[in-house]
Amino acid sequence: MPQDLALFDELTAEANLQLFAALYDLDGGAAKRAIGETLELVGLADRAHDRVKDYSGGMKRRLNLAAALLHDPQILLLDEPTVGVDPQSRNAIFDNLEILKGRGKTLLYTTHYMEEAERLCDRVIIMDHGKVVANDTLQGLYRMLPVTNLLSVELDNGQDGLRLDELQALPGIHSARFEAGTLRVGVQDVATGAPRLLQWLLERGHLYHHVASERANLETVFLTLTGRSLRDS
Repeated sequence: MPQDLALFDELTAEANLQLFAALYDLDGGAAKRAIGETLELVGLADRAHDRVKDYSGGMKRRLNLAAALLHDPQILLLDEPTVGVDPQSRNAIFDNLEILKGRGKTLLYTTHYMEEAERLCDRVIIMDHGKVVANDTLQGLYRMLPVTNLLSVELDNGQDGLRLDELQALPGIHSARFEAGTLRVGVQDVATGAPRLLQWLLERGHLYHHVASERANLETVFLTLTGRSLRDS
């Protein structure tokens, strides 16, 4: 399933799949059965006789997935299959992929959407400038991080008098930065790190009005390994 749509706009969905079925040497009853099953899977059975030019972008993506499934492959290659689609179609595509995964299919999935990889993949490879910088399970990637939890504290007086170097010297505090009015502190253990941080702030007169915690995710891993500079090449 390529990133760029590989469909013929003037043909109906069914005619498109008949063409792809012929490329896979499917004909007669086998082709008809495969077309019907794949259209049903991607939720386009009731639009089989509509021309593709009248489809939305999300519908075209789902039809592209149907074309890739006609010959019942054991390995499915998907190149950013949800680019530019509406949330409903994106969820529908993911539902389809999880069904295929449940059937024992192997999915090789490329994406820039970290939440997609977290939801779908058993193993993740992170590439930077064409080189593999990590290859592991999600849990294995998380273990590469110096911190697994991030505390966000909105300070009333901004960073006035805030000594980040002193804060980072506290036991259990692995990182600290101030951005957009919020102090963001990396800790390994919230149970011990949060009380220590808040006590430190109070003792130094830094008032705060909101505190939140979040676990590290795949985006955190990606940025840690590749840096935050823009990727224009």
